[in-house]
Amino acid sequence: MSGNQNFSYGPKIMNGGLAGIIGVSCVFPIDLVKTRLQNQTVGADGKLQYTGIADCAKQTWRAGGASSFAKFKGMYSGSGVNILLITPEKAIKLVANDFFRHKLAKEGEKQLSVGRGMLAGGLAGMFQISVTTPMELLKIQMQDQGRTLKPGQKKLSATELTMKLVKENGIGGLYKGLTSTFARDVTFSVIYFPLFAYLDSLAPRKSDGSGDAVFYGSFLAGLTSGAASSFCVTPLDVIKTRMQTINKGANEIVYKNIPDAFVTILKNEGPKALFKGAACRMMVMAPLFGIAQTVYYIGVAEKILGIQKAAHV
Repeated sequence: MSGNQNFSYGPKIMNGGLAGIIGVSCVFPIDLVKTRLQNQTVGADGKLQYTGIADCAKQTWRAGGASSFAKFKGMYSGSGVNILLITPEKAIKLVANDFFRHKLAKEGEKQLSVGRGMLAGGLAGMFQISVTTPMELLKIQMQDQGRTLKPGQKKLSATELTMKLVKENGIGGLYKGLTSTFARDVTFSVIYFPLFAYLDSLAPRKSDGSGDAVFYGSFLAGLTSGAASSFCVTPLDVIKTRMQTINKGANEIVYKNIPDAFVTILKNEGPKALFKGAACRMMVMAPLFGIAQTVYYIGVAEKILGIQKAAHV
């Protein structure tokens, strides 16, 4: 695709939103487990609340309620706000990356250079945090209520939690952890998008003449890129999760900023703590981006609207 071709926003935004909704609905329970694993610290008795991914998932399932439906519902605690906001979040991220790649492409160029691909990804990450930060903040509070809630306390809904945060801290209260979200998401995008573009370019092409990769090629490219990128930024994700957790449990520390969090965690818990939930995060991000990228590239919106899908660069 050359830099002079038209860039259609409507279909891309529709595809991005649909990709996000489908992706997050599939992987949310794993993300819930990841949040609780990252937030746990060593208790006064020297023991951890969860021994690993399976134990955390088992305890979370049991704590959901008496019935199987209640337990299933508990595994989607906080999903409402996430699914609601994932539409603009994924649309911004995927569309912004496409837009910047389009603008940075040279005439007649089929593949963007690595440097310009990283720049496009970084700019896309910067744009998305306007939606990501409040979404992540609310999601983490909703997910973490089951860990820090005291007997007799009522779980707050997403609306109640939002109103509480705005009342106590103003609109700025929804942007707690902005710098840590910025650090994580921009770094992730700088790694993910160029890697995805490269791996997707290696996949077999469709026989319809579009030049697009076959669907499983895009899925595997998204899966691999999502896993690699999420592992690389896990320390930043651990820091962001802890800085955005408002209701702290016993013996939990309030961090001043990213460097303070990094040094404190390293000093008190060791390097391993910075990779808490890494496997779980990879289990979330790999299929999330594999599914989302595939849905985005299929071009459902173009088929509905009856227009030709533009090629990717």
